Amino acid sequence: MRKLYLAATVALAALCGAHPSGAQSLTMAVGAPITSLDPHYHQLSPNNAVADMIFDKLVNTDARSRQVPGLATEWRAIGPTTWEFKLRPGVKFHNGRDFTAEDVAFTLARLPNVPNAPSSFAAYSRPIQRVEIVDPLTIRFHTAQPHPLLPLDMTNVRILDKETHEDATTEDFNSTRVAIGTGPWRVVSHRNGERIEFERNDAYWGSAPAFQRVAYRMITNDAARTAALLAGDVDFIDQVPTTDLSKLRNDQRVALSEVVGLRLIFLGLDHLRGPNENSPFVTDNDGKPLGRNPLRDVRVRRALSMAIDRQAIVERVMEGAATPAGQFLPPGVPGHVPDVQPTPFDPEGARRLLAEAGYPNGFRIQLNGPNDRYINDGRIIQAVGQMWTRVGVRTAVEGQTWAVFVGRAARADYSAHLIGWGSNPDGSHPLRNILATVSAEKGWGASNRGRYSNPEVDRLLQASLTELDEEKRQKLVLDAQRIAAEDVAVIPIHIQTNIWAMRRGLVHEARADEATRAQDVRPAPR
Repeated sequence: MRKLYLAATVALAALCGAHPSGAQSLTMAVGAPITSLDPHYHQLSPNNAVADMIFDKLVNTDARSRQVPGLATEWRAIGPTTWEFKLRPGVKFHNGRDFTAEDVAFTLARLPNVPNAPSSFAAYSRPIQRVEIVDPLTIRFHTAQPHPLLPLDMTNVRILDKETHEDATTEDFNSTRVAIGTGPWRVVSHRNGERIEFERNDAYWGSAPAFQRVAYRMITNDAARTAALLAGDVDFIDQVPTTDLSKLRNDQRVALSEVVGLRLIFLGLDHLRGPNENSPFVTDNDGKPLGRNPLRDVRVRRALSMAIDRQAIVERVMEGAATPAGQFLPPGVPGHVPDVQPTPFDPEGARRLLAEAGYPNGFRIQLNGPNDRYINDGRIIQAVGQMWTRVGVRTAVEGQTWAVFVGRAARADYSAHLIGWGSNPDGSHPLRNILATVSAEKGWGASNRGRYSNPEVDRLLQASLTELDEEKRQKLVLDAQRIAAEDVAVIPIHIQTNIWAMRRGLVHEARADEATRAQDVRPAPR
């Protein structure tokens, strides 16, 4: 009888697609490497997703990127320049220490002081002039001017424990010694760029995760990631390769989860070098220095944008898993500018603009980009390079690993580069991080790798950051984005559709912010 019972159990598990270790463990594979466990080191979506497993924020966001209570249960402006946050009682860090207002004050002070941060979080604490601890569970933020975005800012700040992290370095986080938060998962081990092991935090204040243990693997090769899922080596993958979508949709062993995302794939251009300076990867057609930077001429930037057939990239490279874009945010979210459309494909118009700008025979340029970070990134830069070459801008393409590429992009080493930005629904987010003039004092331009600068965009942004009337604030934000689009500050290509795949028997809450988090995966209801 016992043998029959065991046989029936095994057969039922196989039929249901159960993992050998049952519902106790989950193995996930992600397509982008995690560069650090320090939650304030690098504004990078894969890092942020893992940070959301370990740490918590005062204000969380739901799957549609709407603000919901996190470590703060409520917040309100109690004056034009004062926000008050009520903190959640009874929350403990993984090491058993109580969460209090002291930890929030410490965290905000740390943001601008993380050494060598390639994309700083300082913008989210810069507006705060003074932090007032009213009591252990009440904190007030005083700003020099009205700052309507303070709750939104707090959706980007993961809270640390003052006592544990006071002298902690980024290396201490990566070693796991201080990878301690209040989040739903505890870090067990970390092999940089390869694998992170988690266990469930059974003392978590929020909804309990479904699994006891999680293996979070980094498999950057698309084919290998899909193969691992189909072989049963992993239960769940993100960044589903578009070439595998049709196959996976028709495989009864697999379920998909998808939503139109908030990630724009775009081209950054060299605004750092002046009109009469050489851009590092631009030459004349004989390979000699031009003695000027053509990318500082808006006509050239428009021509390069007009030369790109976005629909062809969406259909042939992305296999439909994207939407052509002319701005950072998709329709249906507050920060979308209704009258800014994707630039129409017009190769003849591009040639005319190049001639008008003084380049009737074009020039040579190198387009750089990662080849292991975004969906089809290497193929996208190849496609763009061919399109530019057809209008007379002879383009060499160089794809690099993300680790190599992002460091050089942060130093503005390139003339033209492909990169992505995972935004939130408010247009101030790309404005502050991508389009604003770089300013360490203000915390602006942390990811402005092309060093774009437009005083009118800055002025409108600054005005929006102090405007408490929401309708007026949104108009300022939309106007600033419209000016940047007209100026071709960057060249938008498309907005990705976020797609995950998992073994049948699991369900996943698809997030517009594309974060891949273990707490969003559960066994399917029976």
